[in-house]
Amino acid sequence: MDDYEKIYEPNNEKNQNFFAYLHYSNIHTCIRDTVLKVYNNFSNEYFNNKKENQKRYDSLFSLAENYLDNIIKKIEKEELFEAVSEDYSFTLKIEKYTHYVCGAVHDGTQFRRELWDNCLHTQYDRWFEEDPCTKEFVKSHPIVIAGCDSRFEYDLNRDPENAVFETAWGKQLWKNPLPKEQHHKSLEKHTNFYRVVKALIAKLEEKFGVVVVYDIHSYNWRRWDREVPVINLGTSNIDNDRFGKLVENWRLSLSELQLPYTNETTSKINDTFFGNGYFLKFITQNFQNTLVLATEFKKIYCDELNQIVFPEVVSAIEEQLREKIPAHAEAFYIAHRK
Repeated sequence: MDDYEKIYEPNNEKNQNFFAYLHYSNIHTCIRDTVLKVYNNFSNEYFNNKKENQKRYDSLFSLAENYLDNIIKKIEKEELFEAVSEDYSFTLKIEKYTHYVCGAVHDGTQFRRELWDNCLHTQYDRWFEEDPCTKEFVKSHPIVIAGCDSRFEYDLNRDPENAVFETAWGKQLWKNPLPKEQHHKSLEKHTNFYRVVKALIAKLEEKFGVVVVYDIHSYNWRRWDREVPVINLGTSNIDNDRFGKLVENWRLSLSELQLPYTNETTSKINDTFFGNGYFLKFITQNFQNTLVLATEFKKIYCDELNQIVFPEVVSAIEEQLREKIPAHAEAFYIAHRK
């Protein structure tokens, strides 16, 4: 199928929908064929030819832009697909067009190679502030969009002016100021992600009238010197007069989660975080009929000091959200559909 690889197509004699996995592989394939198979780690011909290398990358990047446009066109046509962006910076799965979306913008851990030597933060430093497993929490839902890159490369939950850090959590991030071309490359990923988000929410509002987005995060509880809730909802940038009842319903539903090693699943509103993220603000400011629920899980599903994930806790969260999210989304739709 040229630029696409179809991995699943059931018997379509009755014109049933089918699920396709889309991946535009030209950049990967071309770099493999024109660089990796031609040069080695010590090839002066490659390393001394910066202009030619940049020209090659720019031409391939132009093709990636076409691929992004193709993802957006598929959304506009209401096609079912699973896609990874050409630069592997985010994933989008649409198994069915529904009135709710699950997002995990901080799930990613990738940190591109050209940044390694200039970064003062270790891989553990980065992992400590990322939100591992948050995509796993919502993997079973029909529409899931998630970041693949570390927030230390660029933060999808910050506005473009502040998405590429100079300092992170009180510590300088770079040994030397980030070159303009590297800064631009990071911001380009940020821009492309939000192009797709805008197209997706626009289509869902057009189709359903109202939409609810479950904006899934996690947070480090050990840095707090007081008791903090297992789950925090940030609501300072949503229309609480309009959606407050459904916010409280979501908080109450989450408080009923049964989790290993946890006696009580406490859930509070605006206790540790207030819902100031750019993902929430971008959607709320651009779409009047979409509620974004910034939902932060305390990192009880891992040992954040020793970088160990507890799969039994991750599984328990995922299994229960499999029922709770659709139930809440349906109640939201019934209450607010036009």
